[in-house]
Amino acid sequence: MNDNAVRVNLSRLILLSQSAGGLKLRHAKISAAQGGNYLSSYKGRGMEFDETRLYTPGDDTRHIDWRVTARTGKTHTKLFREERERPVFLSVDARAPMFFATRGVFKYVQAAHLAALTAWSAQSHGDRIGGQVFTESGGVELKPEHGRRAVLHLFQKLVEAAPSSGENANSGLDQALARLVQHARPGSLVFVFSDFRGLGTSGEFSLLRLRRHCDVTLVFLYDPLEGQLPTSGRYRFAHGDRELSLDASPAAANVHASRFAQRLESLTQIARQNRMRFIPCLTTDDPLAVLRESLRISHPTR
Repeated sequence: MNDNAVRVNLSRLILLSQSAGGLKLRHAKISAAQGGNYLSSYKGRGMEFDETRLYTPGDDTRHIDWRVTARTGKTHTKLFREERERPVFLSVDARAPMFFATRGVFKYVQAAHLAALTAWSAQSHGDRIGGQVFTESGGVELKPEHGRRAVLHLFQKLVEAAPSSGENANSGLDQALARLVQHARPGSLVFVFSDFRGLGTSGEFSLLRLRRHCDVTLVFLYDPLEGQLPTSGRYRFAHGDRELSLDASPAAANVHASRFAQRLESLTQIARQNRMRFIPCLTTDDPLAVLRESLRISHPTR
């Protein structure tokens, strides 16, 4: 692999602005385009009614649905849709397993390219861009702001990120999602770019809480080898100072493929049950093509 396949290059992220001009981030509920290109779930008067849900501290008490509250015995509030800009919050996994690939580019590099395209799209339509870059032991959150400077600030954090050494490679995700709930303002478009290793019950709960107030997209990064092992031969893998030898066989390949299929199905179910968009992306995929197809985006010349 060349250096651009294993490291996030700032110049490359900036260059992606030329490809992102035709992208428009749209949620499944959206039926019309407008300034900002979204129909949001912000609450307010004179807007189209969207749904009723359980009241959450911080909701506007003027929008309590008293009929549903009286019928159920639990306080509910009304949500409305409004045509306006929305904050776009991009969460990128920089834990050790993301710095891996057998083909294409590292999962982390692919995640950074996807995040960059999304950020440029949001910036070109006048939306605020914020983000989160997290490792096994912590991370950084960036408040959504307008303009190219906000995009470049996020890119700099992507370039600087490195996995924590000596930490559990599957830790950190649940904690990052809990912080994400605190930092993503209601009504935001939230994208999580990760391989979702180590997703636990608390992480799933955080995603559910996040979805109550935001539109959430889960982007699942994986290498072809993670989905299907070879059926014969001896292979050696290296990660830093560590090496692993593998004697491939049909039996081992079948077990491996079954485990991956179960993991993929579990993530798909979480997204489906919580009404989140789910986008799988291989390390060999073209990130722009993945976003265009998965977000049902057409090139502006069409």
